[in-house]
Amino acid sequence: MLAVGLTFGNFVRRFGWPMVIGELLGGIILGPTILGGLAPGYYTWLFPPSADVAAGRDALTRIGMMLFLFVAGLEVNLAFAGKRGWSILWTSIFGIVLPFGLGLGAVLALPGIWGRQAGGDELLFGVFMGAALSISALPVIARILSDLDLLRSEIGLIVMSSATINDLIGWSLFAAILSQFAPEDGPRRGLGLSIAFVFAVFVLVLTLGRRYGAPLILHAGRRLHQPGGVIALTVTLVLLAGAGAQAVGVHTVFGAFLLGVMLSKPTDRRDEVAEVLYQFVVSFLAPVYFVSVGVRTNFLAHFDVRIVGVVLIVACLGKIVGVAAGARLGGMNVRDSFAVAFAMNARGAIEIILASVALEHGLIDERIFVALVIMALLTSMLSGPAVQFLLKPSGEQARTKSDPLPAGRP
Repeated sequence: MLAVGLTFGNFVRRFGWPMVIGELLGGIILGPTILGGLAPGYYTWLFPPSADVAAGRDALTRIGMMLFLFVAGLEVNLAFAGKRGWSILWTSIFGIVLPFGLGLGAVLALPGIWGRQAGGDELLFGVFMGAALSISALPVIARILSDLDLLRSEIGLIVMSSATINDLIGWSLFAAILSQFAPEDGPRRGLGLSIAFVFAVFVLVLTLGRRYGAPLILHAGRRLHQPGGVIALTVTLVLLAGAGAQAVGVHTVFGAFLLGVMLSKPTDRRDEVAEVLYQFVVSFLAPVYFVSVGVRTNFLAHFDVRIVGVVLIVACLGKIVGVAAGARLGGMNVRDSFAVAFAMNARGAIEIILASVALEHGLIDERIFVALVIMALLTSMLSGPAVQFLLKPSGEQARTKSDPLPAGRP
């Protein structure tokens, strides 16, 4: 799995695509979709139907998922949101309201195509689809902007700021939805109360957590052996944050993501410890996790052209039109507004993790999971070339550097 992930991930990089696309495609080839259909005997030998093997692989991929969400949280640079206020405000509002409304509306208007998902709690499923189609993918967006030399430009500032706000709101909604699936002996709340609770936790982490918790953790880290002791402390905190999130009725990845947000720094450089941990996660755990997504699901057997079409159209229409409208209201010209919109349309790895967690909890079935993954891949592949094309006529203006800003983590 690791060899396939690294091979295909580095191969697609030659075309300017994010590595997650190659890792997932490698998993599809290695999994039941391709290898399982062409050589079922070899597929069974490679992935034996053993409970012990499955448990070990599941434990590794779960830890990988948590640590990837942690480093994704480190991407959330809150210093971005303090500049270009009105442009960022309008872009982020329209960038989440329109795709959320279209996602919810697609569930309510087309209940027949979703099957049993819409036949259960229609409102809960509709809110999930709205949240799923509203988020962006900060790590992918940061990489695309960095490759195009736009990360420090005014466009890069607006994209990263708006995407940060979108993702904070989107993940809060998703965490509130998952809290409805808490164990019978766990905390049970109504959807409205769950949303209020999760937003309260977010505000607490972003205020008191960043002001008091982060300095305490950094102080403790300075007393440990560098970098090994600090890495061990960080991973321990990620696991504790995941356990704490589960204890209050939300998924473990939400706790890991919040911890990353709390420890994020407004700087363009990673320190030694963050660099070592980041490279370990993106070079080992992330490839194994995203290959495992392709290995677990038969994409041909669960491909539903109607659901894929609706998800792709609603996702792209809502995000591109919404963000472009917001950017125009914020004072940007038409081409730059659509450049911001296509940049924020990239869903990438974050969407795949969200879909995986939703599938695990039974909120969606394999058909909707496949549709969300395909949407994440196609929007990530489209984003970079579209931004480059839209900005080419005014490249010098688009690349004009604004005030020194954090370069982000590519």
